[in-house]
Amino acid sequence: MPLDHRLTPEHEELRRTVEAFAHDVVAPKIGDLYERHEFPYEIVREMGRMGLFGLPFPEEYGGMGGDYLALGIALEELARVDSSVAITLEAGVSLGAMPIYLFGTEEQKQQWLPKMCAGEVLGAFGLTEPDGGSDAGGTRTTAVKDGDEWVINGSKCFITNSGTDITGLVTVTAVTGRKADGRPEISSIIVPSGTPGFTVAAPYSKVGWNSSDTRELAFDNVRVPLANLVGQEGRGYAQFLRILDEGRIAISALATGLAQGCVDESVKYAKERKAFGRPIGDNQSIQFKLADMEMRAHMARIGWRDAASRLVAGEPFKKEAAIAKLYSSTVAVDNAREATQIHGGYGFMNEYPVARMWRDSKILEIGEGTSEVQRMLIARELGFAG
Repeated sequence: MPLDHRLTPEHEELRRTVEAFAHDVVAPKIGDLYERHEFPYEIVREMGRMGLFGLPFPEEYGGMGGDYLALGIALEELARVDSSVAITLEAGVSLGAMPIYLFGTEEQKQQWLPKMCAGEVLGAFGLTEPDGGSDAGGTRTTAVKDGDEWVINGSKCFITNSGTDITGLVTVTAVTGRKADGRPEISSIIVPSGTPGFTVAAPYSKVGWNSSDTRELAFDNVRVPLANLVGQEGRGYAQFLRILDEGRIAISALATGLAQGCVDESVKYAKERKAFGRPIGDNQSIQFKLADMEMRAHMARIGWRDAASRLVAGEPFKKEAAIAKLYSSTVAVDNAREATQIHGGYGFMNEYPVARMWRDSKILEIGEGTSEVQRMLIARELGFAG
């Protein structure tokens, strides 16, 4: 059966709605916010009113009753204009709310999901540590039972949405015991913002994603109820692997959007910018660059939609998600570089969107699993150990 990733009328209506929002609301405001390293609270509130944070969740929890394909569509259209806004949505849904929806108790879902789906509260996912990035099994943060409470000690780094004025919780991975072979048992635990001993550092000074919130977290004898455990004790490692598998599809959609945004801006510039008495787009060398950029964005789109369609259909998608994430992140970097080249000196000026896209692209080859990790995953799916 041939693959058909054309959008349904409902998905196409969503795409057009988010496209208009990105151009009419995000584009006029985000440049100034980005240069001032300010979080886009007003834009996030509007996204919440639109239901974007609730796209893949059931209506009973305040969601829109959509699916992961719908989320990817929204992320791609936002990232065509700005990645800081897109990653805020991606992290809020895939990393903030999704662990609670997939693994949380009914009480946890009722407590948190309606506010998160409305964009009134953001959640974060505390996985990465100073000594544990790709090696997530090297978690050093601990959680020890003391009566009816967990006592958490440790630190996390590079955590998105963890310190905004509307951040409500961080789901933290922590070692809660040891297996018979000595390997750590890892669990996921909800830590509400403002819990005593839970410290959120100042925002990082970053190369890109300057309007997204990224911080280091510290836990010093932080006490939360045992009921804050998400899913089964000792199953946190398996849980966050599932979260990362799905999140790679979302990041792939975001990367595709950035790649397409580079095409959009470069085509417009090539038609307007004149050199030697004619538009630079009349030069075949520029046309060929643009053709290659469009080709890459198109193929990246097919990749993430294929992985998302498999997820929605309940089929295995791990390999396809890794392929999509690896390819689309590479494409994003390549297109951002070429877009900057087409713009010449103006591509190095922050007033032009491609400068922002160039700065934002590299992290896509690192976050939610580096390109090297994606190649490892693909090789394992092909039957190789390692």
